[in-house]
Amino acid sequence: MSHRAAAPSMLFLLALAGTASAAPETGPDSPRHQAQIDQIVSQISPQRIEGYIRKLVGFKTRHTMSDTVSDTEGIGAARRWIKAELERCGAADGGRLQVAFDSHISPVSARISRPTEVVNVVATLPGAQPASAARTYVVSGHYDSRNSDIMDASGAAPGANDDASGTAAVMEMACVMARYRFDATLVFMTVAGEEQGLLGATHWAEQASQQKRDIAGMFTNDIIGSSHDEHGKRDNTQVRLFAEGLPVQKENSPAVRTLVQTGGENDSLSRQLARAVKAAGERYVPGFKVNIIQRRDRYLRGGDHMPFLERGYAALRFTEPAEDFSHQHQNLRTENGKVYGDLPQFDDFDYIAQVARVNAAALASLALAPAAPRQVQVRTAQLENDTALLWQANAEPDLAGYRVVWRTTDAPDWQGAQLVGKVTEFRLPLSKDNYYFGVQAVDQDGNVSPASYPTPLR
Repeated sequence: MSHRAAAPSMLFLLALAGTASAAPETGPDSPRHQAQIDQIVSQISPQRIEGYIRKLVGFKTRHTMSDTVSDTEGIGAARRWIKAELERCGAADGGRLQVAFDSHISPVSARISRPTEVVNVVATLPGAQPASAARTYVVSGHYDSRNSDIMDASGAAPGANDDASGTAAVMEMACVMARYRFDATLVFMTVAGEEQGLLGATHWAEQASQQKRDIAGMFTNDIIGSSHDEHGKRDNTQVRLFAEGLPVQKENSPAVRTLVQTGGENDSLSRQLARAVKAAGERYVPGFKVNIIQRRDRYLRGGDHMPFLERGYAALRFTEPAEDFSHQHQNLRTENGKVYGDLPQFDDFDYIAQVARVNAAALASLALAPAAPRQVQVRTAQLENDTALLWQANAEPDLAGYRVVWRTTDAPDWQGAQLVGKVTEFRLPLSKDNYYFGVQAVDQDGNVSPASYPTPLR
């Protein structure tokens, strides 16, 4: 079905006139608040998160090459405890949460001195809608730790922030969200080998790529534990969300060339995902800002989202606003009255819970919403000042229609929006030369997908 808009209404023209300051997330065509997501957000517990972190720290070290036999120390004890805890949560919530080890042998490399089993703990919550169940969203934290010497597999490495904080957030999300049903599939993953070269995440992402799994979005939580910077200044009101623009590759793919040719460098899959995460997070966690950093990651650092990016998936990284590096990758010690080391006393458990709430709200919004529209195109066959968009129809049975969004070319976020109904083409009186556009799918409950960027159609 197609639709060509008639003369625009006066209200629509007024909306367009004010588009530079419009706020679609609070306007009449904005996504509706979902009671289920409010419930999930309210059930995230800083006390449980603190308990998870202190338990992980209690294993002394979780270095990837540390003890796997002991029941009280080393990475083996840590992964068995994580798996048992997730299984306990799953059993309490009806048994739908499927928990398993994902294992491989990592060969000798620059940071692996002997062949080592690297084991991810993966908890999968299958999607409940057949048309959406294959679509998957992944959230991760890494449970391995390290101290000053990257090869020290026996020395104390508590890793309370890096990354027991992210692991605890993922465990808490899994245990809370297992009580609910979502259209798409959610994967809660705690991975190993991050400090030794992103080994666990790379293995899982490569498997997903080979199996051609529909990973519609991934985000990792790595160093989300502290609200204090190195000078002691506290900021518990925001989190950084790192979002890559154009992918790093030797040769540009046709999709990347199209982005460059149309000025869409800020409309990559990861940037669209980041906008959706920011919108959902700030909608359901008021007063807490999701600060999109338009970079793949920090200088000299990397995270478990990178193997997903390298395989063409949209992937993001959550990290606290200002890191204190004396509490990362450091042997435990005190020098000149200053305490070094990644200890629980430097974590802010209420802050971690806020970041987990943002994660959970975004995951729930994405997994309840339809898929982002496919084959979105903009007609460019003739010179005109209107813009005509067309797209392929979604297959979800509860689809209500579509939402067209737009922004000026110098704006980072969507500034205007209009619900256009269950159509596959729409024309609006804005010039494609002056605005960027996107198309979102909307279901009958008002859940909204990430936007899809249009490619030219001549």
